[in-house]
Amino acid sequence: MQKDRLISSHWQEEDDSAETSIRPLRLADYIGQDKVKENISIFIEAARGRGESLDHVLLSGPPGLGKTTLASIIASELGKPIRKTSGPAIERPGDLAAILTNLEAGEILFIDEIHRLNRSVEEIMYPAMEDFAIDIIIGKGPGARTLRLDLPPFTLIGATTRPGLLTSPLRDRFGINCRLDFYSVEDLSKIIIRSAGILNLTIDEAGARAIGQRSRGTPRIANRLLKRVSDFALVRADGIINADVANKALELMEIDAHGLDTMDRLILEAIIKKFGGGPVGLETLAAAVSEEADTITDVYEPYLLKLGFIQKTPRGRIATEHAYRHLGYTVNKSIENSLFEEIGE
Repeated sequence: MQKDRLISSHWQEEDDSAETSIRPLRLADYIGQDKVKENISIFIEAARGRGESLDHVLLSGPPGLGKTTLASIIASELGKPIRKTSGPAIERPGDLAAILTNLEAGEILFIDEIHRLNRSVEEIMYPAMEDFAIDIIIGKGPGARTLRLDLPPFTLIGATTRPGLLTSPLRDRFGINCRLDFYSVEDLSKIIIRSAGILNLTIDEAGARAIGQRSRGTPRIANRLLKRVSDFALVRADGIINADVANKALELMEIDAHGLDTMDRLILEAIIKKFGGGPVGLETLAAAVSEEADTITDVYEPYLLKLGFIQKTPRGRIATEHAYRHLGYTVNKSIENSLFEEIGE
């Protein structure tokens, strides 16, 4: 099965048929992240001017912001093939050695979730990134010897949602470090209109903005919501998406005006109701809402932190006054730990 493959490889020479994908294929078509795009375009042009491989690139940021798409675009702009894999898929040093020794000159190696590389595998990366060589140990015991294999120049693009988990030796070997941030509503609206055009959907600017406002600053979520809203429009509104149709569809999916879904509200409710507003430890909170701690950290917390609905402290998570007001609670200032009372009770 495809998911069992260690690595996938394809050339970035697209034709008209590639337009069926909603992912952009060129840097000019990549909407948002203007500073990152400008820097990458300069680095690509400089590398081409020198006739050298692009320096190694680290892409970091919350899930769904386009790190994988950007890696494919970099390969496309360079006119080089790209091989894709992930940190958890590379279990042994021999797996990585097999990948590296099969790379062509100038080829792009993309490793998603690079912070999850096994430490023994990671150590193989150091000479590969710096010297374009790997050291292989042949034999065991006193008779073991080291064989150095030269590699063709290549570019490693690593993607991570948790850059703090990268070891310093690995992080320092990336010459280009790009941090992707949440998108503005304006940029998300442009992405939605572009995707709707590719998918042959009818949407106006107000409808795109309504979806963009509830997309948590994330293109992946924006495109997913666009498809679900289009389903609603097809059944209830003759296939035409405007602001009223979009808002009704999103309310039906229980996605509020800030883009919070059921799990977001469940997390906030747990902190406020069960733990008096916090602080509460991550593992305790995860158990209270029946969700994995890593999922809370990677998927839900970044946006809640951006909105200012929670705070992370050494003692745990705390719900802010913004969270109380958003959920319809008021903070009782006279009670320590921010106890709450429901409005109207």
